Amino acid sequence: MKIALLVLAGISLGGCATVTRGTSEDVAIYVSPEGAEATSSTGHSCERFPCSIEVSRKTEFSVTAKLDGYEPQTVFVRSDVAPGGAAGLAGNILVGGIIGAGVDVASGATLSHLPNPVLIELVPVTPGLPRGDLSAVRRSIEAKQAKQSAAAMRQVGGV
Repeated sequence: MKIALLVLAGISLGGCATVTRGTSEDVAIYVSPEGAEATSSTGHSCERFPCSIEVSRKTEFSVTAKLDGYEPQTVFVRSDVAPGGAAGLAGNILVGGIIGAGVDVASGATLSHLPNPVLIELVPVTPGLPRGDLSAVRRSIEAKQAKQSAAAMRQVGGV
C-alpha cells in the first residue's frame, strides 16, 4: 500500500515544469528596417514587428530576414535548459518524482529558446539605404533584464 501511495504521489507531483512552463514557447522576433519579412524554418512568417511565433520547446529552428536592397540574415535559435526548467526538474527529483522528471525531460518543458527575442538588423547592400537599428529594443530588453535580476537578488537576500 505504501509503495502504491509513493508511486501515485510521484505521478501526481510529476511533470512540474511541464505543468508550470508548458511544452511550447512564444519566441519574439524583431527585424529592422521596416518593410522586411522574416520566415522561420518551422514555416512561420512575419511582415510586421515585433511578432511572436509559438514553437515546441524541443524544436530548434532558424529565422531568416529579407528585404530588397539588404543582405539577407539568418539567426539560429537553439533549445537549451532554462533556469526555470532546471528548477522544475530539480523539484521533481527532490520530491522523488522520477516519473515527473522523465515527463519534463521528454516533453521539453525544461528547455527554452535562445536567443529569445530574436533581433535582426539588416545591412544594406544598396548605397544610401539605412542600416537596421534595434538599439532602442536592445536597451528596453536590457532594462527589463536588470529589473528581473534585481528582483531575484532581493528574493534571495542579496543587494
